[in-house]
Amino acid sequence: MDRAKKAEVVAGLQKTLGETESIVVTQNAGLTAGQVSELRVRMRREGVHFKVSKNRLVLRALKGTRFEGIGHMLKGPVAIATSKDPVAAAKIAATFAKDNEKLIIIGGALGDKVLDKSAVEALSKLPSLNEIRASFLGLLNTPAQRLAVLAAAPASQVARVISAYANKG
Repeated sequence: MDRAKKAEVVAGLQKTLGETESIVVTQNAGLTAGQVSELRVRMRREGVHFKVSKNRLVLRALKGTRFEGIGHMLKGPVAIATSKDPVAAAKIAATFAKDNEKLIIIGGALGDKVLDKSAVEALSKLPSLNEIRASFLGLLNTPAQRLAVLAAAPASQVARVISAYANKG
């Protein structure tokens, strides 16, 4: 890879890191091409970027960012998963690692906090932003639904009383 291409890769990584809330560092040696493709599809569906790149280029891209602390994790063949959602990358990586023991979570970062493997796994158990939004919307809709039921209830009760009276006589 020539210098211009390397500079382009580093610039692309820096742009991605600037838009990222969390990073998960994994080793995926031994995964088949099909398994890696499946992992990429799952991650892409949730807005997660999964990148295999030369460690030296990733280290250059990390310099001066809030994720600089994960540099020590970049040893051997690793891949990084980055996400704007603080939980998505960890959730997908942990779920995939349960089914495929060849995907090993090394660690990661959430903002400027470096996370070890157990912290990434704990992060994966939290609800994602979309799940939190859905719960919040459900809470907002519940009072409106109850008001609609209460508003309709008196009219339906009057109708039942009239119907019962008509059927009686």
